[in-house]
Amino acid sequence: MLAWLRENAGTLAVLLVLILILAAIVAYLIREKRSGRSSCGNNCAGCAMRGSCRGDGTHK
Repeated sequence: MLAWLRENAGTLAVLLVLILILAAIVAYLIREKRSGRSSCGNNCAGCAMRGSCRGDGTHK
């Protein structure tokens, strides 16, 4: 088992970094959602959700 870990240390390090980056992105998105902000740029003309928009850039 220890030999396998040594052989794959580089791959495991990259995997760990990617998992940490993904976790940071998810945490950021959750914080933004809880604070009432969203990724909506308030450009309703080009938005695929423009039919369900409340007019202030937030969706129903």
